Amino acid sequence: MTDDQDASKPVLAADGTPLKQSLNRALRRQKLRALALIAPLLLFILVSFVAPIGDMLFRSVENSIVMETIPRTVRAMRNWEPDGETLPPDEIYAAFYTDFVLAEENKLHTRLGSRLNYEASGMSSLFRSTGRSISKFDTTIYGTQFTEADAAYGDPAMWATWMAEKDNRKALPLTASAYEGWAEMIEDVKDADPATKKLSPIVYTALYNDFASGAVAPSMPAVDVSGFETVSLREQFGAVKADWLDPTTWTVIKTFAGPLTDGYFLNAVDMLRGPDGIEARPESQRIYLRLLWRTIVLSVTITATCIMLGYPVAWLMANLPNRSANVLMILVLLPFWTSLLVRTSAWKVLLQEQGVINDLLVWIGLVGDLDRLQLIQNATGTTIAMTHILLPFMVLPLYSVMKTIPPSYLRAAKSLGANDWTAFWRVYFPQSLPGIGAGSILVFILSIGYYITPELVGGTKGVFISNRIAYHISSSLNWGLAAALGSILLVIVLILYWVYDRLVGIDNVKLGG
Repeated sequence: MTDDQDASKPVLAADGTPLKQSLNRALRRQKLRALALIAPLLLFILVSFVAPIGDMLFRSVENSIVMETIPRTVRAMRNWEPDGETLPPDEIYAAFYTDFVLAEENKLHTRLGSRLNYEASGMSSLFRSTGRSISKFDTTIYGTQFTEADAAYGDPAMWATWMAEKDNRKALPLTASAYEGWAEMIEDVKDADPATKKLSPIVYTALYNDFASGAVAPSMPAVDVSGFETVSLREQFGAVKADWLDPTTWTVIKTFAGPLTDGYFLNAVDMLRGPDGIEARPESQRIYLRLLWRTIVLSVTITATCIMLGYPVAWLMANLPNRSANVLMILVLLPFWTSLLVRTSAWKVLLQEQGVINDLLVWIGLVGDLDRLQLIQNATGTTIAMTHILLPFMVLPLYSVMKTIPPSYLRAAKSLGANDWTAFWRVYFPQSLPGIGAGSILVFILSIGYYITPELVGGTKGVFISNRIAYHISSSLNWGLAAALGSILLVIVLILYWVYDRLVGIDNVKLGG
């Protein structure tokens, strides 16, 4: 009976707590300690790697600038279906007029024009020229007529009182929206009190449109606008630029009015979203697919060249005595001790038509002085320079794997009757494949995103897609298209990883051991 009672009691640790509880506490502490040790690295990876990739993917589809800059126009367009022939109704022109005046005051209209110019050329100049003329529209007559009808309409303080009342704002939605946008602009841009500033014509224009539709404001003077002199905003915009009378212009605005867009990815594959849906760009505007294909082909060529040049060097290093192998290792690592820019510039000196290589070929008679080889500013220059720069990334993995292959395997194969080639091909080469795989992945991934060397020695026929990405980031400021091109490169690399894993197995990639 006493033994049964002892067996039912929990086993205690030295401090008197149950052993199971004590073990769980020790295990929890061990996990927390491990998490604390990896936390700095995890945080660094999240901040420097995961967050930028996430931001890049978001920028490739983000399109909030249209909705934020011309919100009234976007709302007015919801029920309008463009057919490529019909212009939008006057309500959309009126909403666009209000939005454009406010955008011009806030200096946002040029940004919107630049955004839409990525989808249809000419939009940027259209928005810039309209911004210079929008203040000259004849809409000032509405303010004059309202003030003549009742002097209270010319008093900014009265307007502030009227627009503070909920019933007035509800009865005059267009006027309330225009006044709210104008008041915010006055406070933010002019740093002034709206109750002391003369109202913009956009408010009186909106008020006319509200009254013309039969609206009645509870606490505002009633005005009969049936006899008012009116202004056609459509004609006003058309007088500034005939493109505002082209349905295509409004179709572009309507198509890219959403908060998200596929326009950047369509541009990245030489396509566009037209009136009839997705279609290929004109032949003269197709550049990105050709650049992507060239980037892949040259990266594969550079990787193959590095294998052919690096394999014998790595084999020699693995089979020489340590002292000689160390000398070769220093020579392999020597390029790392010089600047990438210096190495690339050196190739410019060597490869140009009047450079060292062409002079040597002319001197030994292989080419004529008038028939010097074009070795730079093309794909040949890019391949030669990048092969030299990336060769160590192939040699080092190969050497580390070859060093682990016992020489006795080859001797055993030869003792069984195999010749040198058969012993190498059937015994040695299969064991070096993990090094080839590791080196190939390193070289290819570095090649596909290389920028400096193709820019300096590639000319127009040897640049990569990365050079175009840099152009859009630093020159054209089309960050959305740059992000879309970067995302496509990321997908290509991930697909190659997947293919390699299916064919060879990612576990077979070894950097040594």
